[in-house]
Amino acid sequence: MTALPTVIPTRRASRPAPTTGPFTGAVAAEWTKLWSVRSTWWTLLAAALTMAATAAQLAIYAVNANADDDPTVDPGIVPVGEIVTGSLELTQYVVLALGLFAITSEYATGTIRTTLRCTPSRGRVLLAKATVVGGVTFLVGLLLGGAGAAVARPVLGEWGRAPLGDTLTDVAASAGYLALVGVLALGLAAALRGAVLTLTVLFALLMIVPLSLQEPGITVLTRIADAFPGVAGNHFLAGDTEPYPAVVGLLLLAGWAGVALTLGRWALRRRDA
Repeated sequence: MTALPTVIPTRRASRPAPTTGPFTGAVAAEWTKLWSVRSTWWTLLAAALTMAATAAQLAIYAVNANADDDPTVDPGIVPVGEIVTGSLELTQYVVLALGLFAITSEYATGTIRTTLRCTPSRGRVLLAKATVVGGVTFLVGLLLGGAGAAVARPVLGEWGRAPLGDTLTDVAASAGYLALVGVLALGLAAALRGAVLTLTVLFALLMIVPLSLQEPGITVLTRIADAFPGVAGNHFLAGDTEPYPAVVGLLLLAGWAGVALTLGRWALRRRDA
């Protein structure tokens, strides 16, 4: 009888487990940190309530103005998207807290040391934070814009209109504006480190300084104010053509966010955590 050859099983070479790149890992870590703290959820709740209340208030003002006997106060039919973008003037200060606390909370608790040990590249850390903050605030902006439109439309009644295309455009523009403001807050917070100081500087950049420059009515000062992030963002949201096209307003706001990130990266590299 012929013996059958013995077959020695061969071990299949195992494929290496897929690994993520260092930047992807940094983004994943920042995403986890953002959603693991209660302040994020409280901020989102406060933003939703602020947006709803502001949209309702602006819609009521529009209705009352149209019902007033004073012929000089007559806004006419108001687009819902205009109410949404107008509501950002107050709501933005709640949403930018997401960018502000993304790094100031780590300085306050000392966890920034752990972050920088895990990801030694300061630039990568800040870029990962900016990616997460920008993405989250954009999505939050879409939800807030939709909520503001949903609240404003029934309040406006016969004095409101909501063409789908225009309303969606305004909601998307609002989300883009909030994303850039959130990144601006992150960059300044990385440079200044303190939450109160950063919020003060942001408030000055977005409102106080531009209003102070516009108040005298001097053309040169007004043009300087037009270059500030809050004013540029408002020109973008309003779709203005003067003093520059709306896209220029968007680029100016993006430029401010980029400068803030550059300043934050410089501060992170120059000073120890």
